[in-house]
This record gives sequence, structure tokens and C-alpha cells, in this order.
Amino acid sequence: MQDRGEIGLTGSDEGVQSGWTSAPMSPAQSRAARGLLGWSEADLAAKVGLGEAFVRDFEAGRGDPASGQIEALRSALIAAGAVFSNGDSPGVRLERRSAPDEGTRADDLTTENDR
Repeated sequence: MQDRGEIGLTGSDEGVQSGWTSAPMSPAQSRAARGLLGWSEADLAAKVGLGEAFVRDFEAGRGDPASGQIEALRSALIAAGAVFSNGDSPGVRLERRSAPDEGTRADDLTTENDR
């Protein structure tokens, strides 16, 4: 199996300036990000159009997936709010996002809301 630390990806890690290369997402980071987001292997696979077996094998450290496939997984996790850190203490956390304005709920609609 290839050493995953040899592949460099750009622009989506915490604390890494755009254009710099960094270590790719590790299988453990993928599992952790899915856990934080409450996603199953099937959920992640569906987001990127890959098979569930691909996600399962990658996270188990089996095979030698193309860096583009790993980046597709990572991009989907990042889009959902995962923030990856590498270096001395590799990990993953969720981005702090303010709650979106959900508007007025249907049960709360009145003629007063139209003004």
C-alpha cells in the first residue's frame, strides 16, 4: 500500500494557505468526519457518486485509491462543515456555522406575517 503522506492536495486544510500542498485526508479523518456529521458510509458515497464499498475499503485502509477519489470524499465532507487539520496533531472538527434563518414556520403564518 502506498504511503498516503506522499500525496499532496491543495487549498482546503485549516491553516494552510491556498496553493500549498498538505497531507491528504486519512482514513481515520474520514471516519471521524462522517461521525461528526452523522453520515453513514452510504451517505458519503452517495454524495460523491462512488460505491459504498469504496468508502468502506478506504476507511479500512484497503486498496490504493486515486487521490482524486479521496479528494472527492474530502470535498463533500468539507462542504458539509468538516475542517481538517494536519501537522503535529491531525484531526477533524466541525466548522462553527450560525444557524440558517429558517423563516416563518407554516404553523406560525398569519396575515400579520404578510406586512
